[in-house]
Amino acid sequence: MSDRASSAVLTVPNLLSFLRILLIPVFVAMIVHRPTTTAGLILFAFVVATDWVDGWVARRTGQVSELGKVLDPTADRLAIAAGLVALVVRGVFPLWAASLVLIRDAAILIAGGVVLATRRMRMEVRFIGKVATFTLMTAIPWIAWGNLDLPLAEGALVAGWATFAVGVVEYYVAAGAYAADIRRALTVGP
Repeated sequence: MSDRASSAVLTVPNLLSFLRILLIPVFVAMIVHRPTTTAGLILFAFVVATDWVDGWVARRTGQVSELGKVLDPTADRLAIAAGLVALVVRGVFPLWAASLVLIRDAAILIAGGVVLATRRMRMEVRFIGKVATFTLMTAIPWIAWGNLDLPLAEGALVAGWATFAVGVVEYYVAAGAYAADIRRALTVGP
């Protein structure tokens, strides 16, 4: 199957990305509501864990689309940001750690928006960015799980913080690569 992007909008991968976005307010509400926090955390973990599904389906079925190339990373960023904010509000994830992720995402979003607006170009997602996102999507639920003192809490905290440290380094390495992409895009004529 080809990875060439089509202009299709109604594809299975795009519907999966939309579904992930639609589940964001559900897991946020569940996380901040104390009696449903654990269920909300599990739903959040499920939503972020399915990050790879839409891309895999797109490549396997030949349904790679221009919309999907924007929608999938958008769903990732929105899910991570909303989950982090909900977990901080609920008191099971530290604000300083969430800020490391949210500030980086805001900077890339603003800079990428400038490139899109001024050069009509979309930044391609880099492999290191995908790895960093996966690493953080694993670490964040583990840390929250441990802070909620759920079964295997100590192990979840150790694994979560070790994974988070690696993920943050990867995230900022990816940010440096994206900054170089943005610099190149802005120095190229319109």
